[in-house]
Amino acid sequence: MSLNAQNTLIDIKIAFYRSVLSYQNSFMQTPIDCVLMRGGTSRGPVFRGDCLPADPAKRDRVLLAAMGSPHELQVDGLGGANTLTSKVAIVSVSRRDDCDIDYLFAQVNPFKSEVDTRPNCGNMLSAAAPFALEQGLFPAQQGETAIRVHNVNSGAVIEAVVQTPEGKVTYEGSTRIDGVPGMAAAIALNFIQGWGGVTGSLFPTGQRQEVIDSVRVTCIDAAIPLVLVCALDLGLAANESAATLDTDRPLLVRLEALRLEAGRRMGLGDVSGGVLPKPVIVQRDGQQTQQVLSRYFTPHACHRAHAVTGAIGVAAARVLPGTVLGPHENGNPLDTEPGTHEIFVAHPSGRMLIRIETALQAGSLVVSKAGVVRTARKIMQGQLFIPSHLFH
Repeated sequence: MSLNAQNTLIDIKIAFYRSVLSYQNSFMQTPIDCVLMRGGTSRGPVFRGDCLPADPAKRDRVLLAAMGSPHELQVDGLGGANTLTSKVAIVSVSRRDDCDIDYLFAQVNPFKSEVDTRPNCGNMLSAAAPFALEQGLFPAQQGETAIRVHNVNSGAVIEAVVQTPEGKVTYEGSTRIDGVPGMAAAIALNFIQGWGGVTGSLFPTGQRQEVIDSVRVTCIDAAIPLVLVCALDLGLAANESAATLDTDRPLLVRLEALRLEAGRRMGLGDVSGGVLPKPVIVQRDGQQTQQVLSRYFTPHACHRAHAVTGAIGVAAARVLPGTVLGPHENGNPLDTEPGTHEIFVAHPSGRMLIRIETALQAGSLVVSKAGVVRTARKIMQGQLFIPSHLFH
């Protein structure tokens, strides 16, 4: 056999062995550490950042496999076939000198090969802080531990206060939140920075109230970009059930059109392929001055409870003059002196209390801090198995 023929045969054998190895590797699985947690009214796996690929494209492939997306039941992963149970939290030691941990939220689409890190989630944030303590990313103190969290998605800084008797995280407690059965230990979330974190301004259109397609709206970026839609202008009361709203096809079409135009006005460009801004149907409660009726969309389905970040935006709009929820309109006054205001945001599963702190800045009332109490629970801790070829 000639030398060229021998070399050709060797090349064929190498190619064959490589194909066999590739085929075998496609059936191999790589374990990664994972903690499945409920955070507020959401649920999903929480990962240490160093357990996932650094490359975003590879990371997203791994997260899709972890959740079992895309599949209507997410039968091959941890997802619960709903946007509220198809969420991921990624926690690392913070790269910022003024924060303790970094929290990156990822929304994994149950039905598409899509991982979105543009929005954020205050509910899953409540799971990130106890996770960080138990993973040794930050030392726990006696009694309770305050952790400064950098939300990588929005740039916001949040102080999370976790109950740590005897220097250890406890999930047992007497706090109850609407939308979650039972009681658990309170986790306080205090949003310190982040007003206008995505768009650069609390009111990115330059107006506190405007009209889109004959509907009054407020475009606000407080913790997350929202378009607050006046319920009355849609012929609604903002107390409808989530199921009723989800089956109203003309309403969903109109709400999406409002969202697209609001996104353009807020400087977010074409938002048809994204989830921001989130649309929220709102109305002041005529019986309780400090309560707002709210229906938050994710953005194409009504939330069965309410996003924390969305509730903060709703509450902020309630205490700031000039918005669709603002004080001193329609005979519904609200004390707007600088200080702390307690606003209840009513949602399909109950209501959420938001404490808004305001201050005077250049003669105008502004939001300086927002606080909410959530709970969390560790459901499972162990190793999650991912097809090995997704890491390459």
